Amino acid sequence: MGEKAAQPLRADAERSVRAILEAAERVLADEPGASMEQIAAAAGVARTTIHRRFASRQALIEALATSAARQLAQAVDDGRPDTAPPLVAMHRITANVLQVKGAWAFALGLPEDPDSEAAVLQQDIGRRCIAVLKRAQDDKLIDEAADLDWVRRTYYALIGESLHGSTEGADPDTLAARIIDTLLHGAGPRG
Repeated sequence: MGEKAAQPLRADAERSVRAILEAAERVLADEPGASMEQIAAAAGVARTTIHRRFASRQALIEALATSAARQLAQAVDDGRPDTAPPLVAMHRITANVLQVKGAWAFALGLPEDPDSEAAVLQQDIGRRCIAVLKRAQDDKLIDEAADLDWVRRTYYALIGESLHGSTEGADPDTLAARIIDTLLHGAGPRG
């Protein structure tokens, strides 16, 4: 027989799942081998609650990766990639992505099962990024001969470096402006 459709969670159950996932991000970022019991304690829920919601540690990690990828996809959506002017969309998306990646670094750094929902979401984000870059190219913000996959990979690298660098106290908008400026203009002298 097929699987039953997932039932929506009651509000209190949804809150406990959110608390568990947030605690899992914090605990696993500090100690990747942490137990389900350690995560339950950090979430302020009973050990049985975590086991009732997640059949195994692997199920919890997969849910964590999926939740983080969904939040990343929502960050892209919130930047209005299809309707905002390309430069505005790039800035908004970048600031949003910096916030999500900063908060969910462990989950977003997990190796992905290519068939997982998280991997599918990440692939869609990559395609949407290329679409925004194509719109920027059409607006002459990016050279017409530029390889957009390379531009995307460079953009991702700039975001990654921004998150690993000494940007303590820098707000996402400031970092986003720096990333977009570097992506579009490089480090050469201004003409």
